[in-house]
Amino acid sequence: MGIDRPLVVSIIGTRPEAIKMTPVARALAAYPRLRQRIVLTGQHADVQLDTGGLPDVEMTDLSVVASHLSAGETCGLIRDRLRLLMTGMHPHLVLVQGDTTSALAGALAAWDCAIPVGHVEAGLRSFDLEHPWPEEGNRIAIDEIAALLFAPTERAARNLAAERQVAGAIFITGNSGIDALFQARDACPTPSFADDRRTILVTCHRRENRGADLDGLASALHRIVDRLPLQIVFPLHPNPYVRAAIAQRLSGHPHIHLEEPVSHAEMVALIDSSWLILTDSGGLQEEGPALGKPVLVLRNVTERAEAADNIELVGMDPARIFAAVERLWSDTARYRRMATPTLAFGDGHAAERIAAVIDRFLSNPGAPFPDAWRQKRG
Repeated sequence: MGIDRPLVVSIIGTRPEAIKMTPVARALAAYPRLRQRIVLTGQHADVQLDTGGLPDVEMTDLSVVASHLSAGETCGLIRDRLRLLMTGMHPHLVLVQGDTTSALAGALAAWDCAIPVGHVEAGLRSFDLEHPWPEEGNRIAIDEIAALLFAPTERAARNLAAERQVAGAIFITGNSGIDALFQARDACPTPSFADDRRTILVTCHRRENRGADLDGLASALHRIVDRLPLQIVFPLHPNPYVRAAIAQRLSGHPHIHLEEPVSHAEMVALIDSSWLILTDSGGLQEEGPALGKPVLVLRNVTERAEAADNIELVGMDPARIFAAVERLWSDTARYRRMATPTLAFGDGHAAERIAAVIDRFLSNPGAPFPDAWRQKRG
């Protein structure tokens, strides 16, 4: 730990990770005594980071192609590649974000190499291992071995404190995704459509919502635009299987607009211009309320309950989805309540807090990490 300029390695595998870790990388760059390196696993192809303002950040691309593998096989492959890489790099801290396969693989590879792990967005819990799968299990496993746990909210911190197996130090920082949201808000012009109806932004990609559930969602969306003066804007997911299934069910309706995959700035512009959001995305459950947009969640459980006044769980039942939309359309008082902006998930300064904690912990040449974690590490 006493070596000059400690090295922080950030593991990124998916587009949401890239969005939420870019503010952290920028904040770390403000500490010249720290070095950092970003490792792209390749879990999502063509992940791009906005490295403006990060001239000294080295990047390594593992380019793992695992589309034909299961989640467990992908995790094992990425873990093996990262373990070899870390053996040569000798980082002082490995940062992972969220609950993806890449995040779990990065945390396990660091554990294999006796390198401390920092977990950005720690402590989220749905308390249902099957929903979402495998994400709920991934984040529990990462939190169990992490030395530094960056909880976005007080609720997340309480979840961590209640779990006996968690031995790391817990910090309430806010969510760096809100940092990225506010930074991107003015970066893209408001989208325009020939359709002048109010817009419902829809996304759907989770494993548990595929197959027959997509039929129900499609039925609900058709019913909404046929019976209410609303339009649907549905950015397609880059996963070819997901986008093909959605296109098959929803193409051809004049008030349902299927869009090619969009950048983060373009998605923020869509959020900002929408009347309502229907989604199974965790990120949109944070971003929508921050911009004052009601969110109907296409799930029956959520690990993001902090914005309870702004979100409603509707699952994938078509009647339930339509009833929730119709109620918001007809009940203006309810809509106004759900459209009140909230900073429940962060104030836009999470990355600064995370970087400050990291600098403090790596500035001690002695034993800066929690005693309970060190004992667990052995």
